[in-house]
Amino acid sequence: MLVVCAAGTPVAAAAPSSAAPDPAPPAPAAPKRAAFTITSSAFPPGGTIPKVHECTSSGDNDPGKKNESPPFAWSGGPAEAKSYAIIMRDLDNNALLHWIIYDIPPDAAGLPQNVEHVYQPAVPKGSRQVYYRGSASLFGYQGPCSPSSVNTYEFTLYALNRATLTELNDKSTTRTAADVIAKATIATTKVSGES
Repeated sequence: MLVVCAAGTPVAAAAPSSAAPDPAPPAPAAPKRAAFTITSSAFPPGGTIPKVHECTSSGDNDPGKKNESPPFAWSGGPAEAKSYAIIMRDLDNNALLHWIIYDIPPDAAGLPQNVEHVYQPAVPKGSRQVYYRGSASLFGYQGPCSPSSVNTYEFTLYALNRATLTELNDKSTTRTAADVIAKATIATTKVSGES
């Protein structure tokens, strides 16, 4: 097709463009948040829990058993977490509750080995523990007690939407504490070991 311009000179008309406009550049990807994880330097995931962390109430008087809680480290907790709690269960014994520690401050990134066997341990500051009524009677950690079998013990870390679980006290049972923790949970992660 010819188009005549004002000067009278024929000019070829431009063909209509069928090309789509350039797409907008992709939006930058949102930074990925690190996964919420818990580990222990005492044993690898699924590995053997050392004897120092086993209970001392099985009657065999093994000097290697000291009933010391394992050390833990965690990362990637949700920004909304106002506190943390840990529950230890024996998965091969009806999920028996062996240890509950709660009101762990939100800026904590782990627990040391051998948390004191008291209601309010000095470390981590502000935390509290439930009294264990079973083969031993004590506050806090009760290590693996399965002398005739190899059981799996699971440590679950709970990120909670409350800074303190005010309805719990030094008389609360493990079952009550576990229920209160479950209701305040916004995220969990776990690690297990065998003993």
